[in-house]
This record gives sequence, structure tokens and C-alpha cells, in this order.
Amino acid sequence: MRVSEIDFQLPRPPVDGSALKWLGDQTKEKLPAGEELVRLVVTESNQDFYNCEATTYRAGNDAHLISPGMALEFRKRQSENTGRFNVAMLIPTGIGAAIGGHAGDATPVAQLMASVCDQLILHPNVVNASDINEMPANALYIEGSVLCRLIMGAVGIQPVRANQVLVLLHPHPDRVFTNLAMNAVNAARSSYGLNCQRVIEMDRPLVMSPDYTGSERAAGSVEGFENLCYLLDKYRGEYDAIAIASVISTPLHYYSDYFWSDGDMVNPWGGVESMLTHTISSMYDLPSAHAPMLESQAVLDIETGVVDPRMAAEVISVSFLQCVLKGLQRSPKIIRDPEAMRDPGVLTARDISCLVIPDGCLGLPTFAALEQGIPVIAVRENVNLMKNDLEALPWASGQLHIVDNYWEAAGVLSAIRTGIEPSAVRRPLRSILLEQTPTSLPMPEQLH
Repeated sequence: MRVSEIDFQLPRPPVDGSALKWLGDQTKEKLPAGEELVRLVVTESNQDFYNCEATTYRAGNDAHLISPGMALEFRKRQSENTGRFNVAMLIPTGIGAAIGGHAGDATPVAQLMASVCDQLILHPNVVNASDINEMPANALYIEGSVLCRLIMGAVGIQPVRANQVLVLLHPHPDRVFTNLAMNAVNAARSSYGLNCQRVIEMDRPLVMSPDYTGSERAAGSVEGFENLCYLLDKYRGEYDAIAIASVISTPLHYYSDYFWSDGDMVNPWGGVESMLTHTISSMYDLPSAHAPMLESQAVLDIETGVVDPRMAAEVISVSFLQCVLKGLQRSPKIIRDPEAMRDPGVLTARDISCLVIPDGCLGLPTFAALEQGIPVIAVRENVNLMKNDLEALPWASGQLHIVDNYWEAAGVLSAIRTGIEPSAVRRPLRSILLEQTPTSLPMPEQLH
């Protein structure tokens, strides 16, 4: 069992027809035999081509499979629920986003976005800050692949009062790090009432190796799922969400390179973590999140000095597990059954009022929003590695809003929520021209 990355180039989609369907059909042809798509990213596009990078899963001889075509399943919503204003906020992991690319440093943005909507649907990369998680009270914390499938119309999410969280730990040779993880779980139980009945040390470690792709995205590979899946199968029915704390095998110089880079280096760990949790959530349809365990005392003892504020949460943390536990405590239940998705307590694509993304981010959620008729706000200030002109897509009139910053994004959300055309609050206000439309109907004198 292995999760890894491939890259390929596609010609630009044809003008006519569904760009999402075309992209899905083309991607299926590029997948190696025996591998299933987990995630798809368009890293660069122009009038001639799409450069794509995809996370793929190979089960090998193991029986743990991802349903064929799951990541590309699309169901077009037939209506929009206008009784609530729910916003999906996405900052893809591993793209070096100026805001949200380090350690929960998009949390203030999430708090701002949450103040202008009924519910904010976000994924761990937005608010996970190692041993800190200050996500908004009206946030729904779901794994990134689940957020994608929600916008694709393939799943619904059902808010819960609380989850029973299963914690799986790397078999660390230094018990100091195991004890730190145990203390983090017990601190969560005592301070905010986390329901965790089992913390299990795996017999064999996951092998998580970070790396960078051709576009310089953080990614890598994950192997050794067998023991993890055995435990998830053995205790199935005794937990609602999965927290995994394991070592990411990282060259020692990555730590100093990253913390001394003043925020210029792409966080090397988040990409491979998202590859793992995308796969687990896809296999089990359960909320999952990962926390990195430090490899050794030598790593713990690295003197970082005063770092870029966006990284500060990492250097003051020791277990990195607390943000995951707090997020998973009330992470919504994933609903796949089409009949159950009609329940009024289940949020589906029809309940998504708007999607907020960094400008240039082009992947399945953006294509899905395009075809679902969901308004998209793209934020220029959240600079990242992706090289795509979102305005080149065939948006409906007024569907795409490109703004300079998240202050402006909050204003556009407020306007959409109140039914005001966002341009009406800007000046100059463009006049509408009177159009002369030719008609094929006969003139009155021709009727006699």
C-alpha cells in the first residue's frame, strides 16, 4: 500500500462542454495501472496546456481499496438553500500560501470570514497551529478531501455534538515523545472534555517521507498502511474520528532551513500529511487528521531563535497533537448515501453559498464550484506557487470575484449575503448601456 505523486500535462479543455468532466476523463487515462486518484491539482495553465500533479493510491495485494472514481464523482446540485449563508474556505496544503501556509496562520482570516456567515466550512490546514487551535465557534472542521467531495456534490456532512476519537501513535523508540502525546490526549480530556477511549501504539510505523514536486509543492510518499488499517478495522464501530501522530522522516537540515527562512520556504511536512489523511478519509469515510511527532531529542533541542510569526506556533509546541484533537472533537459525520443526504440536518453542495480561495488555485473544488454555480472569491494577497489565471474559466456573470485581500473578501461576502451586487458599493459605478437587439419577428406593417 503506497500513496505517492505523479505529474502530467494535458491540453487545455475544449470551450464547449463540461471542463470538469473533460478533466476527469483525461486524468483517468493518465493514472498508472492499479492506482486510484486521491487528489488533483492544476499547478500551471495557459491557453495551450494544463500542468497537473496528482496524488495516487496503490493498494497492491491489500484489500483496502478506494472506490473507483471516488475523487472525480460529481453530482450537480439542482437548487440552492438560501435560508442559510454557509461559506467554504480553502487554502490548499503545501502550496506555500503567504496566509495559511505555515502553522495555523490563517486562523485570524477564518475568524473574520466566520463573522459574516452562518457557518464556515474549513479544513485542518486553515486552523491547525500545532498545539493551538482557535477555530471559530461556527466552523465545521472537515478533512480537505471531504471538503472537495462536498462541493462536488458527492457527499454531505452532518454536524455532531461530539465524536469519540481514536488516537494511533507511532512506535517511537524514545518514550519521551510517546509520553508527550499521551499527555496531550489527557489534557484534551481534562480541559475541554474530549471523548477518547483508546490510544493505541502501532506495531509498525507509517513511513512518511516529505519531498517537493516539480512545481515546488510540498508532497512526498506514504507507505506501511497495513498495521494502521488493521487497527482501524479491528476497532471499527468504537470511534467516529481518527487522530494519527507519527514521525515524518525528515532530513535534519530541513528544520533549520525552514525556521530560518523567514517564511520563504514551503512548509515541508503539511503536504505529505494531507496525502495520508486524504487517503484515510477516502477509504473509511471518517474524519481524520495527522500530527507530526518529533524524530529525536536533537530535533526538539534545535535553537530556532525568534522565528517568523507564522511559524511561531510550531516552535512553542512539543506534541503538535492538540490542534488535531480539538478539530476532530466535533468534525461532522460524512454522509454518502443519496437518500440520507436529503435529510434537512445534512449539509450538501446546495448549502454552500460561496467558496473563498487564494487566487490562482485551480483544482477539483474550483472546477466543481464553477459547474455548481457557486460564487468564488479569489484573494490576490494570498500569494502562492500556483500559476493559473482563474478569469480564463467560463464563469457565469458575477460568479467570480477577484479581490485584493481578505478584508475585501469579507465585504464581498457581506454583499452577497444581503443580496447586493458587490460592484454597487464601489465607485465609479458603471452605467448600463441600452442595447438594440435584432428581432426576427415581422414588423407591424408586414402583418397586413
